[in-house]
Amino acid sequence: MDTRIIKGIITLGSLAFTVYLYVTEYWGSAIGMTLVTIVLGLTMLRSIRMIFVFFNLQQQKVDKAKKWLGRINPNHLWKRQQGYYYFLLGSTTMETNLTEAERHLRKALSIGLRKDHDKAAVKLNLAAVASAKRRTKEARMLLAEAKKLDKKGMLRNDIKMIEKAIKNPRVVHQRR
Repeated sequence: MDTRIIKGIITLGSLAFTVYLYVTEYWGSAIGMTLVTIVLGLTMLRSIRMIFVFFNLQQQKVDKAKKWLGRINPNHLWKRQQGYYYFLLGSTTMETNLTEAERHLRKALSIGLRKDHDKAAVKLNLAAVASAKRRTKEARMLLAEAKKLDKKGMLRNDIKMIEKAIKNPRVVHQRR
């Protein structure tokens, strides 16, 4: 059974019990259950395992992040979360298998990502893969798209590094 359905049923039950507590005027318990219902609602919308993956990647624990990614069934994620799942999977497999990483990153783009800087990061990773596979024309095109999407300049240093790698193909391609 899909975990989203189970989470939804539990959240709706919690919401119904919270309303019951308000109607019967148990204010203290009702306020406490309101907080519980909010937490349950948030866990219904977000995958806890994806949160652990982001947390481990932020602390640069790639092995633990890969372990958590392996525990996730992408079919049990919401559509947008699936895009981030494939983005993370592609980013973590770049060091070992470029072809597989490229496939995952392209799938992330086709499913869709919410923020422009996330799309820019995917295109930047794809540019690094294309450059490593000696497809410089495609790498330059992806890099230009990444520059357009990176409006806040969050990836400026990484873009410069990939530009240098495209100009000098002997540079080892790595993405932090």
